[in-house]
Amino acid sequence: MFRKVMRRHSFVAIWFLAPSALGFLVFYLIPFGMGLYYSFMDRTTGGSFVGLTNYKELLASDSFLKAARNTFLFTSVSVPATIVLSLLLALLLNQNIYIRNWLRTAYVLPLVVPVASVVLIWQVLFDWNGAVNSWLHGVGLSRIDWMKSEWARGVLSVVYAWKNIGYNIILFLAGLQQIPKDYYETAELEGAGPVHKLTRITLVYLIPTMFFVVLMGLISSFRIFRETYLIAGDYPHDSIYMLQHYMNNMFLSLDIQKLTSAAALMVACLLVLVPWMFALERRFTHFLD
Repeated sequence: MFRKVMRRHSFVAIWFLAPSALGFLVFYLIPFGMGLYYSFMDRTTGGSFVGLTNYKELLASDSFLKAARNTFLFTSVSVPATIVLSLLLALLLNQNIYIRNWLRTAYVLPLVVPVASVVLIWQVLFDWNGAVNSWLHGVGLSRIDWMKSEWARGVLSVVYAWKNIGYNIILFLAGLQQIPKDYYETAELEGAGPVHKLTRITLVYLIPTMFFVVLMGLISSFRIFRETYLIAGDYPHDSIYMLQHYMNNMFLSLDIQKLTSAAALMVACLLVLVPWMFALERRFTHFLD
């Protein structure tokens, strides 16, 4: 009887999952498989197998190497900075402060506001004649061409942090509220101070949440092209020329081989990084079970 019920429930579950699985297969898995196939061919129609030639040409391309280097620099700086700031704000919002509900609403707003409309605000702020340069000029400082200089990476990091900090705060708050209050009460009875409770209780039991936030931050950093494209266009300053810019330009020039090779390398990096992060998480959280 139990097996019949489980079999019937499994059948119903499969029917509910079938539309999503079919959509993933048609719009993601099959196109990626075709792209991976094209990355080993010399052209898309009537081509011949060329092995790793496209990948060798890709790794010898200055524009690809520049895009990969910029993406790595942006991810290695913006993601940790955003996570640290999110954690500090989450710790603050987890306390009984006066305007806690208003602050929570303010940090969640970027998640529901359309990106295109928000980017217009950033353009107004950091344009040559924008608000920031007007403030600088008002205090006697020279104007800065923010999006056409090395400052562009800093502007993009600020936009990334502003867009993602609310989501990270929600995750950290959920993790903080899962920590039993008894641990803190016991630590206080034993004479532990705020720093001791933060390092020995809060941060330790936030490790699973921290790994998830880091993973989501890495994935979102690879999708910064949308904001960068809306702010700076197809060919931005060299400091913010990302992998997505390179692939978008290869698509516009119909260089499908370089496009698919770059996409395959990007996916390969993620496939190596994500399992490594999960293995690292299991290593650090096995004592919590």
